[in-house]
Amino acid sequence: MTQTRAHTRTDDEGNRSNPAGRSALDRFFQITERGSTLAREFRGGIVTFVTMAYIVILNPLIIGGYSADAAATDAAGGWLPAEQVGAVTGLTAGVITLLFGVVANLPFGLAAGLGINSFLAVSVIHDVTWPEAMGLVIINGVIIVVLGATGARTAIFRAIPKELKAAITVGIGLFIAFIGFIDSGFVTAADGVPVQLGENGSLTTLPTAIFVIALMLIGILVARKVPGGILIGMIASTILAIIAQAIFKIQPGAEGGWHLNVPALPTQIVSIPDFSLVGEFDLFGSFGRIGALAATMLVFTLVFTNFFDAMGSMTGLAKQAGLAHKDGTFPRLRAAFIVEGAGAVAGGMTSGSSNTVFVDSAAGVGEGARTGFASVITGLLFLASMFLTPLTAVVPMEVGSAALVVVGAMMMSQIKAISFKKFSVALPAFLTIVTMPLTYSISNGIGIGFISWAIVNVAAGRARKVHWLLWVVAFGFVLYFVRGPITAMLGG
Repeated sequence: MTQTRAHTRTDDEGNRSNPAGRSALDRFFQITERGSTLAREFRGGIVTFVTMAYIVILNPLIIGGYSADAAATDAAGGWLPAEQVGAVTGLTAGVITLLFGVVANLPFGLAAGLGINSFLAVSVIHDVTWPEAMGLVIINGVIIVVLGATGARTAIFRAIPKELKAAITVGIGLFIAFIGFIDSGFVTAADGVPVQLGENGSLTTLPTAIFVIALMLIGILVARKVPGGILIGMIASTILAIIAQAIFKIQPGAEGGWHLNVPALPTQIVSIPDFSLVGEFDLFGSFGRIGALAATMLVFTLVFTNFFDAMGSMTGLAKQAGLAHKDGTFPRLRAAFIVEGAGAVAGGMTSGSSNTVFVDSAAGVGEGARTGFASVITGLLFLASMFLTPLTAVVPMEVGSAALVVVGAMMMSQIKAISFKKFSVALPAFLTIVTMPLTYSISNGIGIGFISWAIVNVAAGRARKVHWLLWVVAFGFVLYFVRGPITAMLGG
């Protein structure tokens, strides 16, 4: 009796596959080749959305408002209605995350980047109008797309030493854990010291207690390798939070209150989105208003923030998912860079701010997501969130924060790839890792790492360890870090 064996083939990413008996979705997204399942991808996509869903609430609060006196007003006194910002936030995140999943086949969610939207609301609109600011975001996105399409972004990525790539992953892990601690109230600002535990060194609020319970519950489920542990823990913790809210009637924002949204069953489930902001941009208006040099410096800042935040996030996420090659690259690298740049363009066109890869996607990766199918699920949920905004607000930030801390712990495992015995490696890696959480910026950590790597290794007689592109980027970061005085000189 002879046995027939299904034909195997090697795809363009070097994976051996056996398509016999597999669904079209499995074959298209290479789910089996990457050691995953449809159920795991589905769960991972849901977890990523739940962890990222706060952006639909938070982005309107940062760049929008409910009245002119409670909004970020621009140079002409204009402002963005929060309801409209919420609608375009879900729309853009949904479309770009879907596109990313299909084209790049990676389990990363994209949405309005918190670094750039804060920069726009705090700094940029004092000099230009909101439509003009979104024009700058579009120009930034076009530059990112060109850099990705020409291979320049890939070349820079390949020039980064593997130790720095590992340090970026570890730094992002600490960064998202720090975000979780801050957003939960577990860590707060204090007089005399930068941060402290809770309030006056004590955990005193019920929302923070919910965070601690969620952290322990999710951690236990993950430690016991329970399938869907992160999602199960988040759902159970949300139910507990809803019960606690029903009993104690805690208000958001107040002392001892919820950080952002109240975990209560919504009275309304469906709302109709308002897309009035789509297309409300002025591509070159800022150049006429503040001058070409000043506008160019703003674009420079946007490009550096967008470029390296996304690069760092994708590096860390790919390593966590086990998709990174030995040199730190990952499948469909160029496609990922191009689509991420397109997210910036789309965010400007819809007035929702530049869309970029979210490190929060690590929660979905931790749940087992390995392919773009998870991103498709996340994208569909973002599109649904436009109509289901009341449901999006059910999961409190404290529960999402617990998931981020757990995932941050997972990402720490990459520290084993760094040889701390060589101080020329140890110092740049250390500075990369600690700068991210301490300055609340991924790109700052990458920049400090690049600059210190170049200087220390050359001074230590290891000039061959410094790729010439690393020098170019390091010099660019020097300009980025002193952009304030440069802008002042140009304006003066």
